[in-house]
Amino acid sequence: MGRKMSEVFNVEEIFAKNVFTLGKMKARLPKNVYEEVLKVMNEGGELSKAAANVVAKEMKDWAVENGATHYTHWFQPLTGITAEKHDAFVAHPDGEGRMLTDFSGKELIKGEPDASSFPSGGLRATFEARGYTAWDITSPAFLKESGCGMILCIPTAFCSYTGEALDKKTPLLRSMQALSEQALRIVRLFGNTGATKVTASVGPEQEYFLVDKDLYMQRTDLMFAGRTLFGAPAPKGQEMEDHYFGVIRERVGAYMKDLNEELWKLGVTAKTQHNEVAPAQHELAPIYETANIAVDHNQLVMEAMKRVAIRHGMRCLLHEKPYAGVNGSGKHDNWSITTDNGVNLLDPGDTPNENIQFLLVLACIMKAVDTHADLLRQSASDVGNDHRLGANEAPPAIISIFLGEQLEDVVKQLIETGEATSVKEGGRLRTGVKTLPDFKKDATDRNRTSPFAFTGNKFEFRMVGSADSIASPNTTLNAIVAEAFCEAADRLEKADDLELAIHDLIKEYMSEHQRIIFNGNGYAPEWVEEARERGLPNIKSMIEAASTLTTDKAVRLFEKFRIFTRVELESREEIIYETYAKTINIEALAMIDMAGKQIIPAVVKYSRTLADTVNAVKEAGADASVQMDLLKRVTVRLSAMQAALTSLKKVEEEASAMTDAKEQAFFYKDVVKTVMEELRTPADELEMIVDRKMWPIPTYGELMFEI
Repeated sequence: MGRKMSEVFNVEEIFAKNVFTLGKMKARLPKNVYEEVLKVMNEGGELSKAAANVVAKEMKDWAVENGATHYTHWFQPLTGITAEKHDAFVAHPDGEGRMLTDFSGKELIKGEPDASSFPSGGLRATFEARGYTAWDITSPAFLKESGCGMILCIPTAFCSYTGEALDKKTPLLRSMQALSEQALRIVRLFGNTGATKVTASVGPEQEYFLVDKDLYMQRTDLMFAGRTLFGAPAPKGQEMEDHYFGVIRERVGAYMKDLNEELWKLGVTAKTQHNEVAPAQHELAPIYETANIAVDHNQLVMEAMKRVAIRHGMRCLLHEKPYAGVNGSGKHDNWSITTDNGVNLLDPGDTPNENIQFLLVLACIMKAVDTHADLLRQSASDVGNDHRLGANEAPPAIISIFLGEQLEDVVKQLIETGEATSVKEGGRLRTGVKTLPDFKKDATDRNRTSPFAFTGNKFEFRMVGSADSIASPNTTLNAIVAEAFCEAADRLEKADDLELAIHDLIKEYMSEHQRIIFNGNGYAPEWVEEARERGLPNIKSMIEAASTLTTDKAVRLFEKFRIFTRVELESREEIIYETYAKTINIEALAMIDMAGKQIIPAVVKYSRTLADTVNAVKEAGADASVQMDLLKRVTVRLSAMQAALTSLKKVEEEASAMTDAKEQAFFYKDVVKTVMEELRTPADELEMIVDRKMWPIPTYGELMFEI
């Protein structure tokens, strides 16, 4: 179980304890080797063989000193989670039978895991097994403790024998490089010659549910699908709005405390924790980090959440919609871009109407998001998110930008007159209480229904699903903004009158792409129609979004900046269809299992009890109409459930036999999922009727409130 309540720890002492930080490198490496490492990290290139060997030895020695016995190249294949193969540091016994440890620069820099069983979308045939992992020097190595003991984890990229990216990290690193190169061209126009790179920074807010382990183990659907496939609403849900930011329960608080400690040791800047909207739903938010490290750390956060929950007799649910009818879980991806000499390109300052560099950057982002709204939507697509988008606390499936009143007014002035001569002020918040201070308000409110919202000095991409990797959305964001910067710089660098050219380009971009701005209620039904009239895409499902990866527009974008080749994009589209089909197949089989082996037998038993009661009451000469009506309601729904179960078995077998991945995925979406709903409806109605003592699985009320 977790740490005792009386035990304390010092955050400053334990932070990054299990990370081979730059500070530890500086202390352990010779000065020339350390400087070589820094140069490669900041400027690119490769470590010399001699330096790599020194780094490897010191990294190994540090790991062994802290109890490590094995190392692994830790990578992020296209499964959306992480992968690792452990190798011991052992080399060979010496002449006296003592085991020696060894770890070379070659082993540090390159690994060779089997690539045949990871998703490749046709890039690799099953018999072609070779793949390579390459050390990502920009993300620090760390120690991870589990049942295997202490393992040295070395973050790496993963590619095939023929060079294609088979992971999430390689394209992300490529996109970061592209964004930096193109953003530098923009800042150079404004006289910033000191910056040498521009970095995308990310802070992903992670939402999650907790459920008691014993209840979880009684739910086949939670174990195999990560979400409830059956379940009637509990008498109380989130309608009282009392869980949000409410007092954290003792059991959950103990979990959060242990989770924070584990994450802080791994150098994860876990900062905020609170109850979310739905019962048993919570959130953890970190401080901003470089996009690459933020992606690695978010994977560690998800792994740690699950691991720590087990120690506390719970399970952590990261599915976007584990329970129907209540708030789903997302992962708000807060994204900003900053030069290495401290300039946040998304900081409007006190007078954004006069901040020409900011307005140019904003205009480029408007252009990027409008031009590639379909790709941005695709980047936040996964199977679970199809249940969430457009529901409680989630943005709709339509991409739009929220700027707030202040910036929207500035944009409007620029479009209409070519100048923004004024800026709306936030004013002062007056509470009316003498003992409370008045203070300056922000110039604009927030909009929780917007999928892509400007929030002061960053954009918050709220569409990303809680279980998904944030690598894909940030790769896409970096890429589309890099393209917009590139096209702007191509024009402006040739301008005779730079000031006038910037002015004209800002007005042009904002005028042409103003349709992407929407400050209203994204949940409103009217917005769907308005968005259609504006020409904004409304892509409702993961597999409908898949083809956006291989349009000519998308291929030109990604190939231009060497982020993806056409072949890599085609493979990812294929993987999406395969993933979707496999996921719905598992859900359908889980429903068949639960309905056939648990729910229907329990209802049959209950109906038999009712029938016996009807007969007994009639024999006693009393009115059995109530019992008879109840029996009829049960048997009608039982018949409907059996018919739907038979249909589900039939269509699932038909779907499984299909060989075309795209056709199969759409059949699962359009046919199998429909029949799954037909099976769920009478089952959930029966749950509201059948004696609780006879219902075979834990209910929503138990799952969400018994924590």
